[in-house]
Amino acid sequence: MTVSVLRGVHEVETEQRAVPVPAEGEVLIKVAAVGTCGSDVHYYEQGRIGDAVVREPLVLGHEASGVVVACGPGARKHVPGTRVAIEPGVPCGRCAECRLGRYNLCPDMVFFGTPPIDGAFAEYVTLHEAFAYPLPDSISDEAGALLEPLSVGVWGARKARIGPGSRVLVTGAGPIGLIAAQTARAFGASEVVVTDVNEHRLAVAGELGARTIDVGRAELTGVEADVLLECSGNPRATLQGIAALGRAGRAVLIGMGADELALPVARVQQYELEVTGTFRYANTWPTAIELAASGAVRLDRLVTHRFPLTEVRGALTVAARDPATIKPVVVPA
Repeated sequence: MTVSVLRGVHEVETEQRAVPVPAEGEVLIKVAAVGTCGSDVHYYEQGRIGDAVVREPLVLGHEASGVVVACGPGARKHVPGTRVAIEPGVPCGRCAECRLGRYNLCPDMVFFGTPPIDGAFAEYVTLHEAFAYPLPDSISDEAGALLEPLSVGVWGARKARIGPGSRVLVTGAGPIGLIAAQTARAFGASEVVVTDVNEHRLAVAGELGARTIDVGRAELTGVEADVLLECSGNPRATLQGIAALGRAGRAVLIGMGADELALPVARVQQYELEVTGTFRYANTWPTAIELAASGAVRLDRLVTHRFPLTEVRGALTVAARDPATIKPVVVPA
């Protein structure tokens, strides 16, 4: 099969490898679509994210869907021909975090496209059958791949305890921000405000039902939110968002940005604000599938570019060339 391999910073090429053989409890999946994520771009540009360092050739890609084509020993959940979405992280199932249901915090998580684990920029992958979810016909292959970032949105909405009547501020109108805004509305938010400086992305946010503010041209004034979903990773946006929270507000930090941030401690204390982070997700795929299948979250609208497996470099760099980019997708077939 053909795979796309990151060999070093700014160095991506295709090569031929043997099709993997599914182990006990695994299925072999022919990959249909793979979304590109900011983490993929970061590995391409920097060769690392924090302590995760690319030390040997690595196949990127963790937002994927495909078709089950074979089952390993003991795998009985799916039959060949089943279209599935891939949850790209398989936990150990034995540690304290897994036993408490917080498997996203499993220290022994095996996660696609994170050194040294190969990802889905390939024609075939293997996966434990429990982490492959059947797709209804109403969800396209590309939307099936984007159930992964939708799971990030679902996890953020759960952490924020969004419910009917919540006033939600989303800072950052990238793919995660646009998904988080839609998810907040689906969870019952009465008002969703999205901020960014990119007019193309703000236009899409408005199309998807949010009120938008271009913070490059206007101040974030007159907004009082119950919930902040910080999706930009920008320290200034984060502080502006926290300042916009009302009493007992909840700030959920989703976007990857600065390693450190100076918090306005006096406001956090006086307003009894909650500030928390998110790390991936746990038990989100059934909800994400329901939201996408019902049309409550429009994933296909976010796809702006498509690339073959031989042009992964283009998928990883198109956002730097085209300001209208939202979600590039790699289609191995």
